[in-house]
Amino acid sequence: MPDDIASLRRILSKSRTIAVVGLSAEWHRPSYFAAKYMQQHGYRIVPVNPRYDEVLGERCWPSLAAIPHPVDIVDVFRRTEDVLPIARQAIAIGATCLWQQIGVVNTEADALARAAGLDSVMNRCVKIEHARLLGGLHWAGVNTRVISAKRAAA
Repeated sequence: MPDDIASLRRILSKSRTIAVVGLSAEWHRPSYFAAKYMQQHGYRIVPVNPRYDEVLGERCWPSLAAIPHPVDIVDVFRRTEDVLPIARQAIAIGATCLWQQIGVVNTEADALARAAGLDSVMNRCVKIEHARLLGGLHWAGVNTRVISAKRAAA
């Protein structure tokens, strides 16, 4: 399973386009927060949710099959029992990685993706891993620039 540091760093460094299945347009939802973070760090976000026309300024697609361009990572914000058909679609569109978010662990989808040659990550957040491994999370904590230990100028 590629959840060692070197594999996660390789996946996140090589990939530029992330299809986020189940991306919500509601700013307080974890999918929105994670996708916005990744977008702000140079990744192209491709929303996949039949409920919306647009999320984060990007056209929203009803399914992975509807996306007219290549996708690297298929990031899944759906229930565990919904992942297997998404894994099949990820394989069909030629994605390079199936990524199941924290709390999502479908071992059958994982095995199917791996058998098809995809990297597969389970039960991890793409935002947290990016921050941890590629610079958004520093020794002092999350670099939000909102909270600081520095005294205000007098």
